[in-house]
Amino acid sequence: MEEQKSEERNILAYESPEKLLKMFAWPAIISMLANSLYNIIDQIFIGQAVGYLGNAATTIAFPIVTVVLALGTLFGVGGSAFAAIKLGEGRKDVAEKVLNTVTTMSFIIGILMMIAGLINLEPILKIFGATDQTMQYSKEFGGVMIAIIPFTMLIIGLANLARADGSPRLAMRSLVGGVLINLVLAPFFIFQFKWGVWGAALATACAQIFSLCVLIWYFIRSSKMRLSLHYLLKPDLNICRKVMAIGFSSCILQSGATILQICMNNSLLYYGNLSPVGGDMAISAMGIVMKVNMIVISTCVGIGMGAQPIIGFNRGADAPARVKATYLLAARIASIITISGWLCCQFIPEEILQIFGSNGENFMDFAVSCMRLFLGGVFVAGFQIISTSYFQATGQPLKATILSMLRQLILLLPLIFLLPLWFGLYGILYAGMISDLVAASIVAVFMIKEMKKLNREIANKTDIAK
Repeated sequence: MEEQKSEERNILAYESPEKLLKMFAWPAIISMLANSLYNIIDQIFIGQAVGYLGNAATTIAFPIVTVVLALGTLFGVGGSAFAAIKLGEGRKDVAEKVLNTVTTMSFIIGILMMIAGLINLEPILKIFGATDQTMQYSKEFGGVMIAIIPFTMLIIGLANLARADGSPRLAMRSLVGGVLINLVLAPFFIFQFKWGVWGAALATACAQIFSLCVLIWYFIRSSKMRLSLHYLLKPDLNICRKVMAIGFSSCILQSGATILQICMNNSLLYYGNLSPVGGDMAISAMGIVMKVNMIVISTCVGIGMGAQPIIGFNRGADAPARVKATYLLAARIASIITISGWLCCQFIPEEILQIFGSNGENFMDFAVSCMRLFLGGVFVAGFQIISTSYFQATGQPLKATILSMLRQLILLLPLIFLLPLWFGLYGILYAGMISDLVAASIVAVFMIKEMKKLNREIANKTDIAK
């Protein structure tokens, strides 16, 4: 009787997947786009004020952001999925321990990363591809990004847990509010105060502090799961291990993005200097293209994040038909998004690139090639992202990890080293398209097997009901 009442209070148990996905995915999409817009806003204003060297500097410093995202999602996505399953089982007490454990561990790791990063800032930036021309800009931007790592870690964790708590709109408002602050402060700091790249980074820092304050206030005053000083000071290590196991695939995905970005920056620098394009210009062009791609990918990740608590809850509540319906709906919508993004990249690349400033004909020609070739297979990315989210939400971390590693670590990383041996700078561009298409084919094999398994579970429940 108690479990039935718990389900009656939670719309995840009875509302239609279409309505739930609309309710949960839109705030998650806006939240993910808000995260992407932090970097895109900086790139646009820096491109207008400083030029391609400033944009190259933000691309060089970007692995700092992806490192933080990797560890942040380890706890945030893992904690959200685990908490959603426990809420579906009616175990609110365990879900609350998840919240506090994730908060404590995120903050501790953030502090350690900040200290290590500030001490070794210049060597880190050299590894990321900084040259004498871009080092000062990279230090200005990267130094601030490292200083706010503890805040960023907490934002990622708490925003994900707010969605699992049934408040996706709160997570959305906190991040959108931050973007609006960044949108106002960035041009003011860059153009009015003439702080350049450092001003853009400082505006981002102010925005992140605002977002964090909103999330902390929610979990102290309004949430179902509450922050508790007792649990914060005594994180549950057993819960921590389970959270990390579920979130590991997301961490691998983001870690792969970090490794990939570092290797790509250095490859672009090397082969760019061997071509008429030039290394710094190649890094800048690819950086803009990757930021544009973030809009498409972030939208799909938002759909996956919105689907996760629905899938996780109904997996915990033993409702396979609802799990299948939610996955198929999310995969269909995400595929529409990536196909639309792919069409824009193929047919109107110049119009998109001009938003980031005019940097000369040589720059534009290479940037257009980047957009058309490197993103040539992005139309299948939505299906891959939703599939990874599915395995996370259903507590299958090994499969989620394998799928997360496919595109970036197993396929793309070797290709950006091998293909340029024959095709030079353009080999890096071909690598992106090939890895997307091959990865999608392998993911399809995993999901066909999973759909057959769900169909058997649905058939069994139907037979029992009869």
